[in-house]
Amino acid sequence: MALGDLKVFDPIFTTDTSTQIHGLAIYDTLFAPDSKSLPQPQMVGKWGVSDDKKTYTFELRDGLAWHDGTPVTAADCVASIRRWGQVASGGQLIMARASDISKKDEKTFTITLKQPLGLLIDILATISGSLLYIMPEKHADRPATEKVTTNIGSGPFTFNKDLAKPGAIFTYDRNEKYVPRKEAPDGFAGGKIVKVDRVIWDSIADDQTALAALQAGELDFVRFPPADLYSTIESDSSLALQVLNKSGVDMCLRMNHLQKPFDNVKARQAMLHLIDQEAFLRVTAPDSKYGHAVTSIFGNTTPYSNDENTGWYKKGGDPDKAKQLFKDAGYAGEKIVILQPTNWAAGNSASQLLAENLRKIGINAELAPSDWGGVAARRANKGPVDSGGWSIFITDDPEPAQADPISAVFLNASGEKGWFGWPKNDEYEALRAKWPDVETLDERKALARKMQQIWWEFVGDVRLGQIVTPIARRQSLTGLIEVSSDVVPLWNIEKA
Repeated sequence: MALGDLKVFDPIFTTDTSTQIHGLAIYDTLFAPDSKSLPQPQMVGKWGVSDDKKTYTFELRDGLAWHDGTPVTAADCVASIRRWGQVASGGQLIMARASDISKKDEKTFTITLKQPLGLLIDILATISGSLLYIMPEKHADRPATEKVTTNIGSGPFTFNKDLAKPGAIFTYDRNEKYVPRKEAPDGFAGGKIVKVDRVIWDSIADDQTALAALQAGELDFVRFPPADLYSTIESDSSLALQVLNKSGVDMCLRMNHLQKPFDNVKARQAMLHLIDQEAFLRVTAPDSKYGHAVTSIFGNTTPYSNDENTGWYKKGGDPDKAKQLFKDAGYAGEKIVILQPTNWAAGNSASQLLAENLRKIGINAELAPSDWGGVAARRANKGPVDSGGWSIFITDDPEPAQADPISAVFLNASGEKGWFGWPKNDEYEALRAKWPDVETLDERKALARKMQQIWWEFVGDVRLGQIVTPIARRQSLTGLIEVSSDVVPLWNIEKA
């Protein structure tokens, strides 16, 4: 299976999708969202909440064991929650509200809150950013900024370190001792039943090479087939395109708010006016059925999508306005470095188009090509471009995740505590902090409009469109689970 680059193995250390796929294979989670995005117990057998809604008690289900044979304990869960809570937006909220998270006995732990948090279970089950993967206490008992490299989980697959060839191939074996839940697979929830003995992860940088391997039967799955080859795939009777994430993703341009020129709001506003979403969609989703413009930070399809403060949107963009705004920002020819993921077709094309558009208005734009693993590593650098930093990178996040501003990585404006790009706006964050305590849908919709009004004023990021991307597979590969995420579950897959 061509699943992309895998250079970091710790799914708490990074939100990179390849790392999340790896994490989902070897680790397990306390809760998981089903196909309707409703949280369901996964490692948890029973749970309850006190009458005052402040103390949650969780009991682990039977049969949970680490790959080294030792049992999963409540202490492992407590350590994992605390580590995840250092970096995940939802986890940070839980940690801020919690007065205690502690082990009660070997299989039971509690989360005690200073004030009720009605979204607690939803946050524990989130798929936005990093999932709450449970790790052994001895591995989770370290800062989230320090990588875990042991790859010992309790999930349905074991990582075969003896067959690992970094940069080329990674091998996952069926965990014969894994006890799945009895429920049928449903989104990320239900029984994680592994129906193949082994999954081999191929890191193939070139799209044509990956497609040729798929056609030859050397691969069974390609996660990112290039859009210009869709017709080739559809004309081959042995192959199929399949949309696993029917809600698609929102493609996003992230700017480094800590460094010039995007530490200046005028420069960020310039990018908002420069972007011609239709032009970007032509290179990222040439078939119109796979791409749509998006102007709401809450996406096109969530209940909170709205048109507040979207007067900047203009078909074709407004290059003259963008040029003037860069001038107003005091731009003086500083180099703008765009991280270019050469093995992600949509991101690669969008990065090249962006550089071209910037150069047309006199901006000193430079592409920094690398595979996605290189982008994921470099985007963590907060320094200036002459110290290995960056100015812009393009990424995406599932459209449904934009309905949850507490956990959605794009919707965090807490500065250096937030996600790559590190936008900061205290007025917006004060509104976001109210989200967990708003009770009705209409109240949340009104709050969403206020949040979006401020977001497009300080320009936390820039959206490039909503895209639905099919995967390519051989007809003989079946059982792929459809989820509202780019993360691909490896269980339930069958090969004829």
